[in-house]
Amino acid sequence: MGAGQVIGGPLVIGGRVLSLSRGIRAGDYVFLTGQIPMRDGAIVTDGTIEEQTRIVLELVAATLAEASCTLGDVVKSMIWLRERADFPGFNAVYGEYFRDNPPARSAVLNELLVDVRVEIEIIAYRPVPAAGVNPGLR
Repeated sequence: MGAGQVIGGPLVIGGRVLSLSRGIRAGDYVFLTGQIPMRDGAIVTDGTIEEQTRIVLELVAATLAEASCTLGDVVKSMIWLRERADFPGFNAVYGEYFRDNPPARSAVLNELLVDVRVEIEIIAYRPVPAAGVNPGLR
């Protein structure tokens, strides 16, 4: 095991447990593994870029919540798109989730390892409250 705290349970795709963590908290930072569109442990290979992006961002939000973070804590995102033509649709949905103070972002075209249109990796920053301090009083 590495130097961080594992976030979330094992990542299972098609009944196979993958050798990676959904996320890791390392101090005040949370690093999420690249998220792809999934439902009930199955990869979502159909649908538009808008639908797939929305699924991924909902998964990102759920994984962040397991680390006591929100989308508002995201400081950097890395985006992989399968096709250049998907960027406008991706960007429109992404903008719905990051309206105010959007994080730094990189986006590249790449042949993805699975047959999806988008993958999103996230870095979030949320200071860990000092022992005995109520986090609601920050």
